[in-house]
Amino acid sequence: MSNALVRLDLHPLADHGWRQRCREALNHSGALVLRQFLQPQALAAIIEEGNAQRHLAYHTRSKHNVYLMKPDEAFSDVHPRNREVVSTKGCITDDVIAAGSPLRQLYNDALFKRFLCDVLGEAALYPYADPLSSINLHYASDGQELGWHFDNSSFAITLLVQKPLAGGVFQYVKDLRDADAGEMNFDGVSAVLDERQPVDALAIDAGDLVLFRGRNALHRVTPTEGEVTRMLAVLAYNTQPGIALSETARMTFYGRL
Repeated sequence: MSNALVRLDLHPLADHGWRQRCREALNHSGALVLRQFLQPQALAAIIEEGNAQRHLAYHTRSKHNVYLMKPDEAFSDVHPRNREVVSTKGCITDDVIAAGSPLRQLYNDALFKRFLCDVLGEAALYPYADPLSSINLHYASDGQELGWHFDNSSFAITLLVQKPLAGGVFQYVKDLRDADAGEMNFDGVSAVLDERQPVDALAIDAGDLVLFRGRNALHRVTPTEGEVTRMLAVLAYNTQPGIALSETARMTFYGRL
């Protein structure tokens, strides 16, 4: 890991005590924001790459329920199980991220992965076996948003590359369901969707790294406001080798295999 990539003065990735504090913070609140994680010149290079490759982005506008599951006919369309929210975004995939990109250097870095394993409590992390899913760069221009949802995976690692003028706020409610126990908490979901329940927000600036446990935390990103596009890099890992995103999911998210 080079000092050219990460602010190791602020984030001593190799330090055992520091890792432990990160792990405790993540376990306590379900989210960990590492501010000014990237060196300014590395961030500038990613922004430049993001702008240069943006014409390759695949744009989707999808309607989905918060559980990211097919509708359940046992419930009405307006029931929290089936109620639809909207997500809109543009996305470029792993195969168009340059070999020398700081994003790729970070994603593949052995120290960074050891740090992630330690904080997340995982034995090892592996890239996706398909050519599209490991590193994604997401674009949300004016009016685009990510609707309320639970993640299928137990953790997500993201890096805010460019912050919009307004909007684009990451909001969440931790421990709203228990996926492993099959507890859906329809009442709790309904309260959030109807804006009857207060929600938490993460203050995130460009260059911040976020570790988030989204399997049981309902979360969304509010619509971007203004002419500055929100750019967010998603660093996606598996806990087992050789796993690819399903062809259905790839066609849905990327428009190709």
